[in-house]
Amino acid sequence: MNLITSSPFWSTGIDKLKAYVPGEQPQTDGWVKLNTNEMPYPPSLRALQAIRDVVNEKLRLYPDPSGNALKAAIATQYGLSPDHVFLGNGSDEVLGHIFLGLLKHEQPILYPDISYSFYPVWCGLYGIDFRQVPLTERFEVDVADYKVPNGGIVLPNPNAPTGIALPLSKLRELLEANRTSVVVIDEAYVDFGAESAVKLIPEFDNLLVVHTLSKSRALAGLRVGYAMGHPALIEGLARVKDSFNSYPMDRLALAGAQVAIEDTVYFEKITHAVMQSREWLTAEMAKLGFETLPSSANFIFSHHPRHPAAWLLAQLRERRILVRYFAKPRIDGHLRISIGTQHECEALVAALQQIVSAEPTVEVSA
Repeated sequence: MNLITSSPFWSTGIDKLKAYVPGEQPQTDGWVKLNTNEMPYPPSLRALQAIRDVVNEKLRLYPDPSGNALKAAIATQYGLSPDHVFLGNGSDEVLGHIFLGLLKHEQPILYPDISYSFYPVWCGLYGIDFRQVPLTERFEVDVADYKVPNGGIVLPNPNAPTGIALPLSKLRELLEANRTSVVVIDEAYVDFGAESAVKLIPEFDNLLVVHTLSKSRALAGLRVGYAMGHPALIEGLARVKDSFNSYPMDRLALAGAQVAIEDTVYFEKITHAVMQSREWLTAEMAKLGFETLPSSANFIFSHHPRHPAAWLLAQLRERRILVRYFAKPRIDGHLRISIGTQHECEALVAALQQIVSAEPTVEVSA
């Protein structure tokens, strides 16, 4: 298939957009899939039953445009009120609305130079000025770098693809220094060992926290995301949403998400299993010479000093194991590896034992 790069029918500027490229989704069975940070365990059985229960004649009717029952469940979970909650068709849609509705100002917005690669896409789509703030040499966020005039701040915590999280004390410092800007904390991976900024919402009317059910709730296929913050921020997002799609979440998604939020016992069981496998995998890879950043996410970011990451990626793919590689400055020596089941992690280690035991390729800088 030939790549179409332009068309006279496109709107002005579309040819200049650099769209987000998602991780590979194999179309055949037999792969160990550790490249897109999905939960390796199935969704809550209670959530699946809730989805089945709404597959009935009421599908002819529109869903609740506000998702009130789901909002109430989220609010209860985090000690907020429903008017502190905004819902969307996955956290990517929620973030897209945030960029358009809350972050388009005269000053540039700030976010890390090594971070979620969808952020610059939204800036390009909506014509938002931005500045990427370099991580430290240890791939950490230094909040002092964000104490400058800005039109808003977007910070993933834990960061991706590094997996490194800031403590709540540092997030508080960041918020205190930016009282007149919206600070968005993207907590897609927070449930795997980091501390959520949600508890700071009553103190800071400029704070917006974004969550997804794609990771810790094992519902990536259902497409559910939400934001939590001051009602004035939520109202701004609602105006954008209702100018775009009044019904972003269907009846199945609303029902399944509500029960997944409420089933805290299962949620804690599967997130704990992922964290255990993460620590095991990190230790086993260290025995093979890998250097891994400290992770509070459901993935690790690893570098081998003797083998190029792109070569390791190809070697693993030959063995039908998928991981993620980013050919970008500073991180092109690293692989991002999603945490699978314990069996999948063991399969990865076995493959790496074979690969790294081969003759060293070239010396690789960190």
